[in-house]
Amino acid sequence: MLRRVRSRARSRLQLGGRRLRVSALPILQCAVAAGLSWWVANDLVGHDRPFFAPVAAVLCLGVSLGTRRRRVVELVVGVSLGVLVGDLLISAIGSGTWQIALVVALAMAAAVFTDGATLIVAQAGSSAVLVATLLPPGGVGGINRALDAVIGGAVGLLVAAVLPSHPLGPVRRQAHAVLDELAGVLFGIADALRGRDPEAASAALARARRSQPLIDALRAALASGREVTSVAPLRRPHRRALLRFTELAERTDYAMRNARVLARRAVTAIGDDEPAVEELADAVAQLGTAVQKLTEQIGEDGDRAKAREPILELVHDSPVLGDGAGDRGVSEQVMIAQLRSIAIDLLQATGLTRQAAQAALRAQL
Repeated sequence: MLRRVRSRARSRLQLGGRRLRVSALPILQCAVAAGLSWWVANDLVGHDRPFFAPVAAVLCLGVSLGTRRRRVVELVVGVSLGVLVGDLLISAIGSGTWQIALVVALAMAAAVFTDGATLIVAQAGSSAVLVATLLPPGGVGGINRALDAVIGGAVGLLVAAVLPSHPLGPVRRQAHAVLDELAGVLFGIADALRGRDPEAASAALARARRSQPLIDALRAALASGREVTSVAPLRRPHRRALLRFTELAERTDYAMRNARVLARRAVTAIGDDEPAVEELADAVAQLGTAVQKLTEQIGEDGDRAKAREPILELVHDSPVLGDGAGDRGVSEQVMIAQLRSIAIDLLQATGLTRQAAQAALRAQL
């Protein structure tokens, strides 16, 4: 029992350590931006207690990359509306229960009327609460707090440019996750075909259908990487690699869609007891292995020619992919067509045009 507790504690510490390493740079960015924005607003501009500046800086860095510049604008607009509406109303009607409710309602209504973005509305409401409960009414507080939000957002963007995250790290991790999932789907289909197992085929289909969030996460990571390279001069040389990963994301999406069709047809074939040669299951498994090889080869070095070799090497000996329709059943024909489509998608992910991928596949088959 004690050994199990120690093992769990050690695993949690290791997981926490990995998470901390991944989060180290964002934490550093937020810390530097918070301190620097306070110094600018308090010491340089001369605002008293400019707490909106570090809050805005941290929120700016905390929103997801890829939409950061838009979110900074939304943040500044929301805070500005909240503090201006709050300061003007509280100075006229005072502070209390119904006054706070009225101020929040009017500030959020103004934000909805202005743009309606979720962040603008939320920041308008929360900023109005802070003004109504923490700040003394009257004076130019509202204007100063709005300027503090601008300072914080600008400092956050500056820190993101000077201390940029690596644009390819998250992209590479997400790309590997998507390709691993595609390989897992293909292996699941192969096992189902070999064992004529309808439950295994249904499980592979369900897994393929659950893959879309991974692809969406890859696209989000690509958007983040593009934003990093646009604001950080030191990261601009990575733009070409991001373009390659963008093509990989699109083609892997298509390959996963074809894998869903393949899985659906496998479910139908097994459920209807349609015949399928053993070599078909082998071909599906071989393509899964090719995807694993592709995952290993795709990297920052961009050696795409090397990455496509395993696909060609592992499919060119297949006795089913090069066959015509012949006497094959409908489901077999559909599955073979989907395998060819997946192979072409993956070859395009390595940099070939569709015509070149088709020609290369035909030459190998």
